[in-house]
Amino acid sequence: MRRFLRPGHDPVRERLKRDLFQFNKTVEHGFPHQPSALGYSPFLRLMAIGTRSGAIKLYGAPGVEFMGLHEENNTVMQIHFIPDQCQLVTLLDDNSLHLWSLKQHSGASELREEHRFTLKGPPGSPPSATQITAVLPHSSREVLYLGTESGNIFVVELPSFRVLEDRTITSEAVLQRVPEDYCNRRSCELVEALREHPKNPDQILIGYSRGLIVLWDLQNNKVTHHFLGSQQLENLYWQRDGSKFISCHYDGSYTQWPVSSDNRQPEPLENLVPYGPFPCKAISKIYWQTTKNGLPYIIFQGGMPRASYGDRHSISVVHGSQQTAFDFTSRVIDFFIIFSSEPTAEFDDPSAMVVLAEEELVVIDLKTAGWPAVHPPYLASLHCSAITCSHHVSNIPLKLWERIISAGSKQNIHYSNMPWPIDGGTNIAPDPPQRDLLLTGHEDGTVRFWDASGVCLHLLYKLSTVRVFLTDADPNDNMNTLGEDEWPPLRKVGTFDPYSDDPRLGIQKIYLCKYSGYLAVAGTAGQVLVMELNDEDAEHVVDHAEADLLQDQEGYRWKGHEKLKTRDGPVRFEAGFQPFVLVQCQPPAVVTSLALHSEWKLVAFGTSHGFGLFDHQQKRLVFVKCTLHPSDQLALEGPLSRVKSLKKSLRQSFRRIRRSRVSSRKRRGGSGNASEVQEANAKFDQDTLQEMELAPVQRKIEARSAEDSFTGFVRTLYFADTFLRDSSRHCPSLWAGTNGGTVYAFCLRIPPAERRMDEPVRAEQAKEIQLMHRAPVVGILVLDGRSTPLPEPLEVAHDLSKSPDMQGSHQLLVVSEEQFKVFTLPKVSSKLKLKLTALEGCRVRKVTVANFGSCKTDDYSENDLAVLTNLGDIQIISLPFLKLQIRYPCIRKEDVSGIASCVFTKYGQGFYLISPSEFERFSLSTKWLVEPRCIVDMPEVTSNNHVHKSDMENAARKS
Repeated sequence: MRRFLRPGHDPVRERLKRDLFQFNKTVEHGFPHQPSALGYSPFLRLMAIGTRSGAIKLYGAPGVEFMGLHEENNTVMQIHFIPDQCQLVTLLDDNSLHLWSLKQHSGASELREEHRFTLKGPPGSPPSATQITAVLPHSSREVLYLGTESGNIFVVELPSFRVLEDRTITSEAVLQRVPEDYCNRRSCELVEALREHPKNPDQILIGYSRGLIVLWDLQNNKVTHHFLGSQQLENLYWQRDGSKFISCHYDGSYTQWPVSSDNRQPEPLENLVPYGPFPCKAISKIYWQTTKNGLPYIIFQGGMPRASYGDRHSISVVHGSQQTAFDFTSRVIDFFIIFSSEPTAEFDDPSAMVVLAEEELVVIDLKTAGWPAVHPPYLASLHCSAITCSHHVSNIPLKLWERIISAGSKQNIHYSNMPWPIDGGTNIAPDPPQRDLLLTGHEDGTVRFWDASGVCLHLLYKLSTVRVFLTDADPNDNMNTLGEDEWPPLRKVGTFDPYSDDPRLGIQKIYLCKYSGYLAVAGTAGQVLVMELNDEDAEHVVDHAEADLLQDQEGYRWKGHEKLKTRDGPVRFEAGFQPFVLVQCQPPAVVTSLALHSEWKLVAFGTSHGFGLFDHQQKRLVFVKCTLHPSDQLALEGPLSRVKSLKKSLRQSFRRIRRSRVSSRKRRGGSGNASEVQEANAKFDQDTLQEMELAPVQRKIEARSAEDSFTGFVRTLYFADTFLRDSSRHCPSLWAGTNGGTVYAFCLRIPPAERRMDEPVRAEQAKEIQLMHRAPVVGILVLDGRSTPLPEPLEVAHDLSKSPDMQGSHQLLVVSEEQFKVFTLPKVSSKLKLKLTALEGCRVRKVTVANFGSCKTDDYSENDLAVLTNLGDIQIISLPFLKLQIRYPCIRKEDVSGIASCVFTKYGQGFYLISPSEFERFSLSTKWLVEPRCIVDMPEVTSNNHVHKSDMENAARKS
């Protein structure tokens, strides 16, 4: 049989690969991008969010998540849950309706689309005749009432979406009971709101945009009451007992109307403009909630004075003498109130307000004095300041985990302690096997620590580096402080704040040692901060050191931004990670690479000019190495200068093309006819474009010129205890890889522990490797005598890893954008290589070592390379033989920001940004899989005011 097998085909290995590798996109973390609709089911206690891309996401108790996607990818305009059912209806901007159901499959619930439907009018009718503006799922659970732009209301049967034409409520039928002078003055226009009577399901309240409101009797098909509003209507809300309702209007007013048992013409009980008397914005939605103490909650969106506060996104809460206008930093999409849904309850007694804004979800506790915000367990606003980098740390020790949570809890004292109010469904996923952290660096100089262990990405702690520096903003400023007499009584809520005091504060690199608690953070203006964890607030001086990476070389002048100014004297820091030393790179360019070795107490950093090593125990610079090439002028220009350079290079390219074209014409002279000249020019243009836009698959490895820009850009730094000088003695070492394909290796001499503070750390350059093809070096790794990657610092000391094999020969793996190459140490002779670009037509963007365990047995696991390419593919490559194991398409190749944001975990998972506010989580491992697994059971129906099918059929016959 062996002769029939393909070369290299091993059936045993193929079976093992199936036990080790499996690609799954598991869950989306963060806040949905561009939300457009909100729905809530008091029966299921589930919330639904629709987006402009056609996604629909359901959330309940932490860990209970469902996601669906409309095939049309149209904007979700409205979401309505069917009363007392595990179903909901969505309305898209193409006027289509979609019925979704939660159904159980394999022991868990799934969200499925059951039916779709588009309301169509008679032939020749305008689109507005059936353009849906309002949807009312009836409590009978058998029909939908659809209000349209024409003023007609269509009745659609569920779940078939069959139109019941004999029960259509036409605008003409409504106007028969309205006074003639009112009809002559204004038509019904579109249906703005439909509300079922809370006590009598045979009656619905219909609101038209021009201000007319009618109470319609479904059994007798007639108007029982009409209410003549003088202002354009925005929305309606019934009071709990059905004796009154409230309407809100375009002029910023709301009106309370009585519903009497007789047929007298009702007059409004109250008409109020809350923020008058000057012109106000529309109140688009309103709630009137009753309470046991007799004082109602009046909650409404909008209504602010146009001239002074027309740009505010506000929701006001009024309760007796208390009034607060919650001011959101992004547009409010919709909101709902959580209150007592028991039909036997006498009062609403609202407990929470849930607000979906364009960039975040905000929940307000209405039970606690001061109405504080509730800390959300999911739907975190990851992009409250733009994410600039990410760092994942697996298997956090319990002690460090508890200290981080403790520091975070001290920051959250202003949040409410109420339990999360949206608690439907049951999370049946197994508990996470370990504690994982995802750290995100942000444009405003903050680092956020997220619990990435399970389905919910939950904020544990926020670190700010701003206090170290002098900025325009005072960190003690409080945006929420209000004067006693300020009107309107605005109060800022939410965390979304896209504006940075200074773009130089942006975090570019993060490195956390989970064993020692040391954290290194590097930024946009060449700042490198080393921090340690402190459980108490502290005030101390941050030591400063400067690293001149140009080493006073002549002829270089930095044209970019200045360094950040630091505060003099002691600085007060909150409990948590506190900086104790600042290393400032000169020139203050973006820090492009960072490495921390907490056992040796060293931190290495690199920029586009070179790299340096700093001893953070002695707080002393060990050495700097300039990697700048004499012709590399772009590295000395700031971001603004770089744009000019790009334009200049483009102009030069087109000038070369024109010159070549002119010279080719001159060579041809006057011979030949005009068509031949045009054909030659067209062929030249085509050849030039092909040269400029060569597909990646056609690109072969080729030597790059040393004069290429940014050759000195330091891409990677790596600490290793290995054989660098000879094969008999190993020593600590630092390795650096540049954009020009150069690898530098430095021997380090670290004094023994008893003399560590007395003697300096010394470094000496031992090797310099120049890759022939000069492709950027993106990763460096040393394998021990067992061909196993060297353990992390302090990992062996904590008995979490075997000691490295120092008997056999070590190997050096250098990963460039175009190939993988293994060298023997200490001779640095080439052993084997894998030419990725030449074979696959792609380039390496990210690479990491991942441990893959078998799903069949706990006894087997192996280390492999997880590689992300510029085409968005993920490849798994074996160590140490560099054999391609499997390839998975993961990210669209056009999604450059998604590829750049990808971060791998130590156990074969990964995260990448699918929008500014969302991480997609994926898994390459059969063993390590974090995905939602939950169940939603049908609660018992306790309501007694449903109309049964026979009653509805009788009503239809009578009509």
